[in-house]
Amino acid sequence: MDFKNIIDRLPYDPPFLFVDGLNHIDEKGVEGNYTFRPDSDFYRGHFKDLPVTPGVILTECCAQIGLVCLGLYLLTESNTLILQEDVKIALSSSEMEFYLPIYPNEKVIVTSKKVYFRFHKLKCEVKMRNSMGELVCKGTLAGMMRLLSDG
Repeated sequence: MDFKNIIDRLPYDPPFLFVDGLNHIDEKGVEGNYTFRPDSDFYRGHFKDLPVTPGVILTECCAQIGLVCLGLYLLTESNTLILQEDVKIALSSSEMEFYLPIYPNEKVIVTSKKVYFRFHKLKCEVKMRNSMGELVCKGTLAGMMRLLSDG
């Protein structure tokens, strides 16, 4: 299945796009991946002589794959979303726990399971693993997704 249409609908561009591809998506959840580029500006100074991906960027990667991609899919599958319409997206809550660092050039896999999607709010349980399958971080993310025409 080609997920390019979902990735193309994301409201992000490089250098703030943290989705390289989607491996699977259905009404229950999503799996996607991203490789952190060594020339990303956030590595400068974080930390001296040992660049580490900031936790807020790991959270953003989880949100883009696990929340926004899934939300766009759910809106599309429910025929709520028309291809020409724009979607307003806002992160409403996040609770993340971090276990391992991610360094430049590391590929991560994000999985997300839908907890619920109702009244324009999507809540998901997300996990990020490194290329060796080790748990990097996990948590609960929630966001609001509305069509611009909804006001």
